[in-house]
Amino acid sequence: MCQIFAGQNPGDYEPVTRHLRLNGQSTSIRLERSFWEILDGIAADEGLTTPAFVSRLHSEVLELRGEAANFTSLLRCACLIRTRQQQPFATGALAAE
Repeated sequence: MCQIFAGQNPGDYEPVTRHLRLNGQSTSIRLERSFWEILDGIAADEGLTTPAFVSRLHSEVLELRGEAANFTSLLRCACLIRTRQQQPFATGALAAE
């Protein structure tokens, strides 16, 4: 089983920094390439660019909860939520173990 995880392409977990604006302020976010690919897909499904999607998500989090303590972690978890939505059988299998 470890070969599945250990043998993955290093480019998939290479950190990538993107520069964007959140609520009018310039910032940079550093995520692994795989997470950016998922965020790109979510944004496209929403009819937005990735920066526009991330900015909208940040605004909604501010409105709902106040400042996110770790916004990059929130983005990674958003990617997990999307992955689970697309593969609902996987969460059931994990819960059964």
